[in-house]
Amino acid sequence: MTGRSFHDVLYLMEKDWQQEGDYGKTSGMDQSNTNIGDNCSLTVFSVTPQDEDIQILRPWQYREKAAGGMQRFKRAWVIPTISVSENMKSIPSQVVQIKSDKQYQSSVIYSIKGPGVDEEPKGIFSINKTTGIVYLNAMLDREKIDRFNLRAFALDSDGVPLEEPTDLEIVVLDQNDNRPVFSQALFRGYVLENAIPGTLVMRVIATDADDANTDNAQLKYSIIQQDSPGMFSINQDTGEIRTVQVGLDREVVGSYNLTVQVADMMGEGLSSTSSAVISIGDLNDNAPLFTQEEYVMNVPEQSSGLDVGRVSVADRDLRGSPNWMVKYSIIRGDPQGAFAIRTDPQTNEGILSVVKPLDHESNAVHNLTVFAENEAPLLPSVLRTSRTQAQIKVFVKNINEPPVFLENPMMVRVKERINPGSVMGVFTAKDPDISLAQEIRYSLVSDPANWLLVDAQSGQIGTRYSMERKSPFLERGWYTALIAASDNAVPPLSSTGTLSVEVIELNDHAPVLWQHSGELCSSPHHGHGILLSATDEDMPPQSYPFHFQLDQAFIDLTRNWSISDINGTHAMLELLSEVEEGDYTLPLLVSDSGDPPLAQLHMLNVSVCRCDAAGICSGSAAALFNSGAGISLSALIIILSSVALLLVLALLLLLFRCTTSNTAPKGLLSDSEDDVRDNIFNYNEQGGGEEDQDAYDMNRLRNPAMAVPPSPRFKPPIRRDAPYSQTLPRYPRRPSDRPSDIADFIHDGLQAADSDPSVPPYDTALIYDYEGEGSVAGTLSSILSSEEDTDQDYDHLQEWGPRFRRLADMYGNQ
Repeated sequence: MTGRSFHDVLYLMEKDWQQEGDYGKTSGMDQSNTNIGDNCSLTVFSVTPQDEDIQILRPWQYREKAAGGMQRFKRAWVIPTISVSENMKSIPSQVVQIKSDKQYQSSVIYSIKGPGVDEEPKGIFSINKTTGIVYLNAMLDREKIDRFNLRAFALDSDGVPLEEPTDLEIVVLDQNDNRPVFSQALFRGYVLENAIPGTLVMRVIATDADDANTDNAQLKYSIIQQDSPGMFSINQDTGEIRTVQVGLDREVVGSYNLTVQVADMMGEGLSSTSSAVISIGDLNDNAPLFTQEEYVMNVPEQSSGLDVGRVSVADRDLRGSPNWMVKYSIIRGDPQGAFAIRTDPQTNEGILSVVKPLDHESNAVHNLTVFAENEAPLLPSVLRTSRTQAQIKVFVKNINEPPVFLENPMMVRVKERINPGSVMGVFTAKDPDISLAQEIRYSLVSDPANWLLVDAQSGQIGTRYSMERKSPFLERGWYTALIAASDNAVPPLSSTGTLSVEVIELNDHAPVLWQHSGELCSSPHHGHGILLSATDEDMPPQSYPFHFQLDQAFIDLTRNWSISDINGTHAMLELLSEVEEGDYTLPLLVSDSGDPPLAQLHMLNVSVCRCDAAGICSGSAAALFNSGAGISLSALIIILSSVALLLVLALLLLLFRCTTSNTAPKGLLSDSEDDVRDNIFNYNEQGGGEEDQDAYDMNRLRNPAMAVPPSPRFKPPIRRDAPYSQTLPRYPRRPSDRPSDIADFIHDGLQAADSDPSVPPYDTALIYDYEGEGSVAGTLSSILSSEEDTDQDYDHLQEWGPRFRRLADMYGNQ
């Protein structure tokens, strides 16, 4: 044998970690050879543990047949997977020993690397570098890490690798150390009532953290408690819960509580429990039933939109659901549709209301049949009963009602200008309360034109005044009035009726021609005709269309003249043949379309003239004046002459007035009746008396020696009402220098005022303003003056005008 050979030796040590005892004894070593080629075979060694001694195993060897019939071995480092149980408490523990056959030639240093050694989680495994024994240093948890992949190295003392690195795989064996856990603490299921057996209700789910490939994670489900035994079952493998029996009734049991269990080790290991609540869904298997067979209600007559009363039903289905909500309907006893019934969504009661006014006299009692049904259809299997219907008896209470007009509004047609006092009709009302003896009286509520009279007892309508078709109180030919009818109840009630009067137009006006003159060309081939139009004071249909025609008594006119209608109000006058130039008067008859028609004869002045090629009349004096305005030439001349005469008279009158004004004497007062002094001005000012603190300066009265302040004017102006011939002396306007008392001061002041013609004839010594001097007129009177009337000089009033002359004659010297 040439070359150096080596043997790989594997020492295995395993124990029963759960019992912490011997895993087994090594019973020996078996060897089997397998040829893998002509010169190579594979020898497999299996080791059965017998005791705790370290056994040397000779793993996989390749055998080669060399030349000459001798065998030599080619060795390799082969290490199988190593299993270690989780939760092992005896630590540190030997896991495995690795050796190289080169250790016989030189020293070998062993080492391992990988997760659990020098990578996270670090320090779980370690190796004796001289013996090659691998140790477990910490407790393992398969649920966290189920295997470790390490690499083993064999080096010499210089760190040179003696063997190729080899993989060392350590698998963590599972133990049943985790209970199964439900995914929810409480499961909720739902199934309709009356469900058939085998109906799937819900499914519960649990998980186990142990190895799913072992019995540690093989789960089984079971129901350990339920409200009604035998009502539900569970599939032990899938956790599906299904119904078992018939008879699920929500109205009896609304929900079921179950306790479910799950256990591993095929139901024999660790277990957990959870709760399941199964709600029973509602079906409309209960019809709504009225709580009473008959209801009695009352309602006042002539009322609408009023709730009369309520009806109630009982329904065992789920409250608030369509199986519980009720729809009410009136199926008999209401042919007029006077009642309606609706549902109260909160109480499920039916509310009966009246939607049309009821009349006690017509029907005092209404018998209604009401039907109740759910919003959701009732199950076909549910038995129908008569209690889904109920009778409602509604009594109509009699109350006082206002009178009712038999015809409202009442239409009346009268001709215009109807005679006052004429009867147009009777507007009557009826009292609905036939059981009560009441009297009805009539009155006018609205009569805008004051045309009508109404009889309070009978309701007869008459005319107070004649009715005019053109009155502004008419609207499109209709006159509207309001009539009230009242009973004598306590309190009395009344109603209002409308009287509509159509005022029919009478044909009492004949149409009037607008044009009374015009001009035509003498040749019918030149110019245009005369456009005729008419108007009528009447209104249609008593007015237009108008008919224009020449008087048939003059047959010769129809030979040369013709009239053709244009529309209802216009016509065209034309020549049929050429006539001589000149003025013509044509008798024109205009009639309307009234009943009967009225006609009026008009004289139409037509000036026939020679026209140029453009159809314009020339060479006629009448053409200068006639413009179709209906005024003849002679009338136009008279009007113009009158206007010229009036202008001349106005100029002469103005000249006369100016001359008279220049020659008249310019006195102070003229004789004009419009003199402003003849007007009385009321200033509403009264003064006097010692209590009048506003009109009198009391300080001046109490202190006569006080000087009067000088006037701001140097020269008082002459009064306008004083004669110019009299000169006024300068007047200082101050009282006496040394009066003995107040009476003397007043007396002196009055004398000064009476003798001063430059101020108005005030009858007191009170001076309000300074008006200047220069007036020759004295005071007219003096209440407190000591002078007699004979001392007054009234002769100068003769110069003040006729009104003052009468005063001069009365008070002057006789």
